[in-house]
Amino acid sequence: MLLALAPDLSTVGYLGGPRVGSLSYNVVHTYTLSLALGAVGFWADIRLALLVALVWTGHIGADRLFGYELTFASGRSSGGSIARMREYSRPNAESVDRQ
Repeated sequence: MLLALAPDLSTVGYLGGPRVGSLSYNVVHTYTLSLALGAVGFWADIRLALLVALVWTGHIGADRLFGYELTFASGRSSGGSIARMREYSRPNAESVDRQ
């Protein structure tokens, strides 16, 4: 369980300001490093590296599922699928007037 939440320690970077915080969060919450670690673990037969990579990748996937996206230094998110679903679910003035 602790390993599954470990990537969220990257939010400590926000103590250094929004630029450092968003950079640390984004680096840890992109698939690049977790997949690279998994590849090294697979090809070098290092089971611990493979396990950590699988848990890390699962954490990133769960974050995306629940709407946590990459962030910018301004504090805004990258506006991923959840943000788009919210935008499409709002009725616009035209459709409300027709009803």
